[in-house]
Amino acid sequence: MSGMENGMNTVTLRVNRFAPRPERARDRERGGSPFARKSSPFGDSGASARRRLRGKQWVQDYTLRVRPEDTVLDCLLKIKRTVDPTLAFRYSCGHGMCGSDAVSINGTPTLLCTASVRDWAKQPNTVLVDDEGFRHTGDADASLADDAVSVSSGDLGVIELAPLPGFPVQRDLVADIDQMLDQIRKLKPYLQANNELATTKDGKINAFEYLQNPQQLAKYELLANCIACGTCEGSCPVYAGGEAFIGPAALITASRFINDSRDGQANARMDAIDSADGIAACQSVRACTRECPRGIDVGEEIWQLIAQVKER
Repeated sequence: MSGMENGMNTVTLRVNRFAPRPERARDRERGGSPFARKSSPFGDSGASARRRLRGKQWVQDYTLRVRPEDTVLDCLLKIKRTVDPTLAFRYSCGHGMCGSDAVSINGTPTLLCTASVRDWAKQPNTVLVDDEGFRHTGDADASLADDAVSVSSGDLGVIELAPLPGFPVQRDLVADIDQMLDQIRKLKPYLQANNELATTKDGKINAFEYLQNPQQLAKYELLANCIACGTCEGSCPVYAGGEAFIGPAALITASRFINDSRDGQANARMDAIDSADGIAACQSVRACTRECPRGIDVGEEIWQLIAQVKER
């Protein structure tokens, strides 16, 4: 049965790779990958090749047979298990709930587990004229005709992968998001009551102290869906993963609790973000909104937060 008959097609994953420095001892002992292709930088194997690549960056292509509905994460797992076990990337739940597998796909920050091959594969350097095929007038364009044949026979194209922008790279597709998580922790991402225990008329503890009506819940419910994946930070032209701008992920976390009627520290939370490197650094570009996998209008929420801080 042919690849087209069983629903399989070819796709090329073009991965921006990075070998960290210094190298771990167990990697030195292992040497090169026995599964690497001849085109791989690890193809000549040996500890000397591994040492040469420490601190280096390169682009590596992997061509696979996949189904169009497969996710990019499925493709990377296939590479990891059957082609090149040295390829590094991060994931956990695989269902868009944990946010750990955020990378840049074709230059766009998104999650590996929610990105399908069908949606992200692209055909490079091809000009489609009509249903008869691709334009070619001589030998220079003959390759385009060949490309047209491969496309029609099940070549889905190329998917370019890189680490999440705005963050230091640990290895291959693994970005160091610790700075973002530290910024979120500084804002105390948990409910803080007023230190006053509500009681009933007869002096007993009021078990319904934190009941909310639907309107109160609606103010922060969507914000509570943030999974701290970092796609908003990777899309933000101001954020650079450093100590300066606090970043949209941290601001969304602050807004979630500022808008929660059960929290008693709204003013203190606004004080924490009311600084030159806090909410004042936001340029309202709203690039953070476009890529949020949880459907949060990050730019609008930050704009509303700016208004709240000014009003107080």
